[in-house]
Amino acid sequence: MSSSERRRGRLIVISGPSGTGKTSICESLLRRDADAVWSISATTRPPRGNEKSGSSYEYISREEFEARRERDEFLEWAEYVGHLYGTPAKPAFEAMDAGRNVVMEIDVQGGAQVAKRVPASVRIFVLPPTMDSLKARLEGRHTESAEQLAKRLAEADGEIGFARDSGCYRHFVVNDVLEDTVAEIEGIIRSETENADR
Repeated sequence: MSSSERRRGRLIVISGPSGTGKTSICESLLRRDADAVWSISATTRPPRGNEKSGSSYEYISREEFEARRERDEFLEWAEYVGHLYGTPAKPAFEAMDAGRNVVMEIDVQGGAQVAKRVPASVRIFVLPPTMDSLKARLEGRHTESAEQLAKRLAEADGEIGFARDSGCYRHFVVNDVLEDTVAEIEGIIRSETENADR
């Protein structure tokens, strides 16, 4: 197949509340598709622990972030706990032009921005089997106080409501068994790609 005939890659958006296993899903998708690439976000927050620029995040100053935002260089962006986060558009479009799928894990506000900017993106919202199971998963992390946990669950409820009401997400997948979830998502990506090719 010549480069002019090569199928364009797809932008795969994975969203969902904290604790639903989004990162594990993304890692599995990348392992199972050698042609897929991970979308590295830019952020103004400092690196943590062993994080290195270019693998976890692209670490940039607030001034640079704001200049790039003014030039419309992000597919989506948000401010969280005083730091800016955004998905650089250029590497994503270059990878898709080369026929590679680009996997990105972003929140619902980012998903809404991507829906406008790249309507052909495959947007999938990951749900917990039940809110009780989500609570158990978050409690199992032992990283948050009871107050923080209650806040997380309230946020999850709001995110699920936004995802359902906004129309930004065509696909909702319940993550109970990871392997089954990944297989279901792979089926969604295949189906959307085949429909786009018709």
